[in-house]
Amino acid sequence: MTRQHHGSTLGEIVNPRMALAAATCLALAACGGGGGREDTSAGNVVKITVNTPHTIAQASADNYEENVNGLVTAATLKRWISNWGANRPAGISGKLVIFQATTGPAGAEYVKPNNSTVFTYLSPSSEWVQTRSNGVIETVSMVPDGASMDALLKKYGIDPANDMIVCGMGTGSTGNAMAQGRCWYALRYWGVDKRNVAVLNGGNQWINTNGMAAADFTATASTPPNNGTASVKDIPVDNTALQATFEDLLAVLPSTDVNVRDDGVFIWDARSVGQFSAGERLEAGDSGYTACGAAVCAPPTGYDYMRTFQNSGSRQGHPRGTLQLQFTNLLDSTKGFSYKPKAAIATYMSGGADAGGYRFVDATYGGVGDGAGYQAGDVVYSYCETTFRAMITGFASAGIMGYPVRFYDGAMVEWHSLSSLPDSTGNPILPADSPWRTDVKSFFRPAANPANVARRTIVNPYAIHANKIILDDKSYKRGGTGASDSGGGGGPGGNPCG
Repeated sequence: MTRQHHGSTLGEIVNPRMALAAATCLALAACGGGGGREDTSAGNVVKITVNTPHTIAQASADNYEENVNGLVTAATLKRWISNWGANRPAGISGKLVIFQATTGPAGAEYVKPNNSTVFTYLSPSSEWVQTRSNGVIETVSMVPDGASMDALLKKYGIDPANDMIVCGMGTGSTGNAMAQGRCWYALRYWGVDKRNVAVLNGGNQWINTNGMAAADFTATASTPPNNGTASVKDIPVDNTALQATFEDLLAVLPSTDVNVRDDGVFIWDARSVGQFSAGERLEAGDSGYTACGAAVCAPPTGYDYMRTFQNSGSRQGHPRGTLQLQFTNLLDSTKGFSYKPKAAIATYMSGGADAGGYRFVDATYGGVGDGAGYQAGDVVYSYCETTFRAMITGFASAGIMGYPVRFYDGAMVEWHSLSSLPDSTGNPILPADSPWRTDVKSFFRPAANPANVARRTIVNPYAIHANKIILDDKSYKRGGTGASDSGGGGGPGGNPCG
């Protein structure tokens, strides 16, 4: 599905430690995906470059072995570790910092550091997410705020301008591939340059003997030094366009649930067919169903569509015009859950099928067809339930294919909450006259029993905008506290659910 969304002008000159008032005024007009310019409000000397999804993206080499950032291989990492001073990438003058989401398997627990120029830290995915409010609703698993990112820079002693940071899995798994994506996303969102960040391709069980050897691993991780002095405020780059709010997503949806190919966006649902269709179709292994004999199947008689629901949601389905391809198709489980070759990912993106028949499907649950997938120039909007699975589809788009990407970070846990449907209290989650009802622009099936619907924390069902997180982060980047009331205001009344 494609639909163009033009962001507002993003421009000002700002000292990242000062000029909060000017920055806040700028940010009020800057919740979209535009930019790629220097800030232009007068009075200070430090310029903040505001990037677009197009300038944030980076294309991988066809041969991943040639990459020195983005997606890197074990052989590249081994070369760096063997002599970091001599082999580090051009433009990198600091240390090599490797994050692992988990411990690797026995004998390959941690990529071996020397603890002077090379460090390997255990950093679980919980460090790279945070529950935050966008002014309308409080949502789990969002990108961390500025203070939390600064705490991570301090904990691990990171110099984001000069260090090379590699996000690894530890033990290769789908969950850990998601986790390394959250690491990459948080760093890039907060302005760390693309040359300073990499994702390690494959888990430790694979890279041991496939680019590295047993001697390249150790049983213990480095101890976090807790001595960092850098702040994300020191990085004069604004990459907040990497995140899309649900307000942004609402703005790019078509009027009907069809695959529009000529309007500039490509909305990718990384979940299963079962979740995309709310149980109207299934794929092998989908929602506990294992008998599917084709890429997409009708459910068996009596199949409970509620099995496709997550997080006690009020409904299941998808935003209008979305295309679906499950994230697992991009990973090779036989190679430590590494990314498939770039050519294979390109085939999927274009609408083509793999040997098993898996390809993008639309609201008819039929394959979109060769050439009917991603169109040149599209901005990819990537989501799943909590934008963990979408870290894989989004990174593949932005970090391998080089396509412009925006992560809908709130994802379906948020989207399906913004309904005028009852929760377990018997009250609607949003009042019927709230302007933030996403159910009116969705295909969905409601929960069969409201008693199974968890209450959501609605902050303001009549907020003027849903971009408080973006405004807070722009404020923090420019020297503020990262707190604003920008999501408030609007119409009468409050949340009837309390």
